[in-house]
Amino acid sequence: MKNPIVSVAWLQEHLQDPELIILDTFIDMPSENIQIKGARTFDIKNKFSDTNNPLPNTIPDPEAFATACRALGINNNSKIVVYDSKGIYSSPRAWWLFKVMGHEKVWVLDGGLPEWLNEGHPTEKRQLQSYPIGNFTANFQPQLFKTKEQILENIQAKEALLVDARSTDRFHGETEEPRLGLRSGHIPGSINIPFTQLLKDGKYLPKEELKKILQPQDLPLLFTCGSGVTACIDLIAYELISDNPKAIYDGSWTEWGQDLNLPIEK
Repeated sequence: MKNPIVSVAWLQEHLQDPELIILDTFIDMPSENIQIKGARTFDIKNKFSDTNNPLPNTIPDPEAFATACRALGINNNSKIVVYDSKGIYSSPRAWWLFKVMGHEKVWVLDGGLPEWLNEGHPTEKRQLQSYPIGNFTANFQPQLFKTKEQILENIQAKEALLVDARSTDRFHGETEEPRLGLRSGHIPGSINIPFTQLLKDGKYLPKEELKKILQPQDLPLLFTCGSGVTACIDLIAYELISDNPKAIYDGSWTEWGQDLNLPIEK
């Protein structure tokens, strides 16, 4: 098992590391104009997604990802800590993006900005910055990424367990999907572990509590949600307790729920 998260105390102790880069990650720009001192803006929706894809927040082309990283001054030897303003929400998606692009030295700040503020550490207002161009290169890891065709094939093959991070009422089709035009329900054979069950006060639960909720699995693990963001929260929770191979279904329910040719359960 590799530890994908670091504490606020760890980050504070390593602020002077010349290879450290802190990334303020978000899907939509937070209303609070505040960031950890020295952080760089990691705009998932507009800079680190495929904006030509009609599906939201999908993985960008590796070279486009690398170009955007170099513009932030990120190097191949950078030690990257990602965080968000909600504690744990968008930062696991940023972590997974770096992993799928072949960068190993990346961690999620457990508790994010709220925990940093609670501990009284320095912050600053967000501002436009420019950085010396980095030398980051992408080395795409296809085993961490799944398509709808692969998910469909797995319904019959049952070679991996699919975990859905959405709320229980959405999983069972008991409420309308927040995005228009989507059917309600879930992918056949998937299990439901709402991401909210794995967090408390914006931080991951202790490993022993996670083990009780997640239950060790023998199969490789695949993760889905609404648009591939909160699935990454579940993936990291499993990463904290198990070595199973893990991958994200990037299109998630936004793709699956609108395709009438794909099967659903409720």
